[in-house]
Amino acid sequence: MMLRGLWKLTWIEIKVFLREPMGAFGTIVFPALIFLGLSRVPSLRLATTSPGASSYILVALPVLVSLLIAISAVLSLVTIISIYREGGILKRLRATPLRPQTILTAQVIVKLILTAATLALLVAAGKRYYPIGVHVPLLSFTMALLISTWSILSIGFLIASIVPTARFAQPIGAIILYPMIGLSGVFVRVESLPPVLHGVARVLPFTYAVPLLQGIWNGEAWSAHVGDVAALVVVFVVCTAVSAKVFRWE
Repeated sequence: MMLRGLWKLTWIEIKVFLREPMGAFGTIVFPALIFLGLSRVPSLRLATTSPGASSYILVALPVLVSLLIAISAVLSLVTIISIYREGGILKRLRATPLRPQTILTAQVIVKLILTAATLALLVAAGKRYYPIGVHVPLLSFTMALLISTWSILSIGFLIASIVPTARFAQPIGAIILYPMIGLSGVFVRVESLPPVLHGVARVLPFTYAVPLLQGIWNGEAWSAHVGDVAALVVVFVVCTAVSAKVFRWE
């Protein structure tokens, strides 16, 4: 019964999400457009003889866009939960036979499904920019992205637990999440950061998501990233535990 309720609620949430064109565009289409736009920058094209540019387009850019996909999912989650709280929907859902965990799990499943769909569109859009000789383990990379998103979503729940209204949900989420990309190692190695920022980076899921995504994209074995996966799980457990204590249903 609980599993059936979970899937029914998940399907309803997907349909509700897709009824809002701007939300669907921002979550699914916009990251692919960013990828295409940056891929067309002349200095970053694969045809260039610059090894640094080729490395960027082959590895760093897909990872950067993957982080944007995860952030988009988190911001959407924060906004939806805030809207549901303001509209009294969370309170009414909690009055149903569904458990609170089921209600929140449905939101996570929706975001993970949309993340996978966005990645599929990203791969389809980027085929023309990748040479035939480049083979990416898409199934493993998708799993790595879902694990990363799953962990980062826990931060979204923490933000949604304390943000008072839907009006401020997305801006506050963006202010918190986007600067984390700068500390994640995409642009500058974490080891090169000043001591204070290095310490901050070590407690952020982005810092472990980046080497996981980069490694899997490059074909490395999962065994080489056990520590990254473990760190992402720890972040999820800690943020989820805190969220459970402070989450407001009304």
